[in-house]
Amino acid sequence: MSPASRKMLKITDTTLRDAHQSLIATRMRTDDMLPLARSMDRMGFHSLEAWGGATFDCSMRYLAEDPWERLVKIKEELKNTQVQMLLRGQNLVGYRHYPDDVVERFVEAASRNGVDIFRVFDALNDVRNMRKSMEEVKNNGAHLQGAICYTTSPVHDSDAFIGMARELYSHDCDSIAIKDMAGLITPHEAVAIVTGIKDEMDVPVCLHSHSTSGLAPMSYQAAIEAGVDIVDTAMSPFAFGTSQPATETIVAAVQGTERDSGIDLAALRETRNLCMKLRDKYGGLVDPISERVDSDVLIYQLPGGMISNLISQLKEQNAFDRLEEVLMEIPAVRKDLGYPPLVTPTSQIVGTQAIFNVLVPGGRYTSVTKEVKDYVLGLYGKPPKPIEGDILKLIIGDEEVVTARPADLLEPVYEQMKKDAEGAGMVKKEEDILSYIIYPSIAPSFLKGERECECLPAKPGEAPAAAAPTGMPAAMEVEVDGEIFAVRIVSVEGSTVEASGNPVGGAPRGDVEGGVKSNMTGMVLKIPVEAGAEVKKGDTLVILEAMKMENPINSPADGTVKEIFVSNGDVVQTGDVLMVLN
Repeated sequence: MSPASRKMLKITDTTLRDAHQSLIATRMRTDDMLPLARSMDRMGFHSLEAWGGATFDCSMRYLAEDPWERLVKIKEELKNTQVQMLLRGQNLVGYRHYPDDVVERFVEAASRNGVDIFRVFDALNDVRNMRKSMEEVKNNGAHLQGAICYTTSPVHDSDAFIGMARELYSHDCDSIAIKDMAGLITPHEAVAIVTGIKDEMDVPVCLHSHSTSGLAPMSYQAAIEAGVDIVDTAMSPFAFGTSQPATETIVAAVQGTERDSGIDLAALRETRNLCMKLRDKYGGLVDPISERVDSDVLIYQLPGGMISNLISQLKEQNAFDRLEEVLMEIPAVRKDLGYPPLVTPTSQIVGTQAIFNVLVPGGRYTSVTKEVKDYVLGLYGKPPKPIEGDILKLIIGDEEVVTARPADLLEPVYEQMKKDAEGAGMVKKEEDILSYIIYPSIAPSFLKGERECECLPAKPGEAPAAAAPTGMPAAMEVEVDGEIFAVRIVSVEGSTVEASGNPVGGAPRGDVEGGVKSNMTGMVLKIPVEAGAEVKKGDTLVILEAMKMENPINSPADGTVKEIFVSNGDVVQTGDVLMVLN
């Protein structure tokens, strides 16, 4: 073994963030995390990845919890262990770029509230989109870990990734992570990149992978022998499948060797037993597809957290039976868009567009999300490979592609949105302003106390876990003789059903002359037109939020808006008539 490999292996445990994001769609509640954090703090981990990623969104959206309070409470439990977060560069913890003034405020607030290590990445590996957040991490005296999004394609290879590491190192990164979000890295490639970085740069290297393809444990072992400094793992009840390799497994693999982690395997049983109880509690959220080894990921390359969410999204659209079609469409969309690495937000952008290409009548790219259009325009950064002209024409027409750093096009918004939030009575602390800026469609209802925690799914033979009443569901799945049927509930004893606290309104179903129908299940985010307005074919009539993306419903023809059946905040189903044109 080389001298570089003869030092203690450090372990970053991801159970409190990526592991439950990957296996249970980010639904673990803060109250369940705190005893676990308390136990983990005694184990000797290098860090606990406990914040960032989808946890910020899901805390408010599904659990009615304040993500900032979660961070503070976890930090209070960790007396000996560093708190680590995943930061999406200029996207922060959202799905689009935010202006530099927001990046400054967010990084400062995250550091002040307890983040010690910031893992910063950009979905396109465009370092221009990482510079501001990396600069602010250093300004706040925190540990900066620059991340390389690992992927495979005709335009990605180990030399390119080492070259990116060189650029990150020049930005004064304290460590560098190889972020293999889909579990694609082979032992050979792991060795090539780890040794390539360490031979050239004096910087600790971390390997993060997922067990989706089955490669991760072998790649970890190869990287450990090559001298990797840190590996990401998850406690065994939340490990493997689309999550990370098990903490206990990696600790045992290096025990008694020159790379011994120093973690007591017997002591880990305390943490493992707590995790077992949580796994049992949340077991109804685990889809068997997320647990098994899936070699097809080597083709469609979805990261762990996206697979479980993709399954949920298709079920929401009553289209789970078309999963295979969507999975095969994903690499086609990725090729069309210049082979972006599939990680938030590009995994959602590509995955959602693949769903639309399969589900929406009329053919591929008949319906294009705002995010796909913005991506093709260059507003997310530079694609790894230039997008072909016919795809450009299909998606953005004659509009010109942006070549500048995308954030340079954004005006400061913090002060104005602060006034808006304060005027609406949503602000109790400074961090509430940031929540509102990053999630303007979700944060208002949360900050006003209008969102309610969803129930945990019941285990077989048990009643669902108690939660605050949320009204009747708009839809449910019913099992009949072993088959699952999606059922939409229209009324109960003459009462209109509610969903997510908003009435389903008077939207009719079926054929209505001049009716414009919803082509998906989603929430009405915006209605840019009013009754009586003259519209042209292709004009946006309604913007739905579905699958965390903004999805425009466009006018099928020239006409006049005769009647509108929905309002902002309404939840609509596929086939609902949104408005009538004449």
